[in-house]
Amino acid sequence: MANTLISEVPVVEKPEPKRTPTEKALARKATASFVLRRLDLFLSVLVVALLVIVSIFPSLFTSKDPLKANPAFSLQAPDAAFWFGTDELGRDLFARVIYGAQISLGAAAFAVLLAFVIGSLLGVVAGVSSGWLDSFIMRVFDAVLAIPGLLMVFAVLTILGNGVMNIALAIGLAGSVSFGRVMRAEVMSVRASTYVEAASALGVKPLGVVVRHIIPNSITPLISLAALEFGVAMLTIGAMGYLGFGAEPPNAEWGALIADGQKFVRTAWWLGVLPGVVFVIVVLAVNRISRVIGQGGSK
Repeated sequence: MANTLISEVPVVEKPEPKRTPTEKALARKATASFVLRRLDLFLSVLVVALLVIVSIFPSLFTSKDPLKANPAFSLQAPDAAFWFGTDELGRDLFARVIYGAQISLGAAAFAVLLAFVIGSLLGVVAGVSSGWLDSFIMRVFDAVLAIPGLLMVFAVLTILGNGVMNIALAIGLAGSVSFGRVMRAEVMSVRASTYVEAASALGVKPLGVVVRHIIPNSITPLISLAALEFGVAMLTIGAMGYLGFGAEPPNAEWGALIADGQKFVRTAWWLGVLPGVVFVIVVLAVNRISRVIGQGGSK
């Protein structure tokens, strides 16, 4: 009976307090301020997302062949038919920039992934061993750090020959030191945690402790470092391509496109300027995102 009476009592909902015009104005101002402060980040994410899509599905953005020469349209200025104009052989520059994204982005991703894998593995081994093996790995890291990155790139190219992937290989080997040192520091910190000691006390095998507890709790800083290193890798690959050590002609690579366009800077400005603008925008976007990731999203 009591339950019936309670159920029959109407529930009176309190109306939500209405905001005054001043409060609404302040809310709109705060929202606009947040968007403006983060506008560059939003645009950067949009640029990088678009770059990834372009790299995976370049045919969605252009139907022209980046390698097909058409002398009849040699050095055609940008127009409705050729958005970025054409080069000295009549090849569509927009198509070459689009397909060049595959090379530049793919090589940078390979370099960072290689550095991530090698560095994290060596860092885990060094952090877990804490003996002569740790000292040996750290001395190797110190020796690699003593060699300038560009010098290592040139050394690898001297041995293996020119090519974008060889450049990426050298960048990955040099960058693995940074990943290894960070991973080692995190592993040594996590090893001293209570839950790791408890897992060992409960009889979990050392390999199980490393795989289940140490690595998952040590890898987060490496993800932030990977974002930071990606922009550096793109800059280095573009610089080496500009110097002529990158993709072999007629393949399109952004650094090589800028270098080729420099020859026609007075007669066909678009050949060097437009690929350069695209390259600068992408690198700035990657660096902006990496800075936010590296700072934990605080800025």
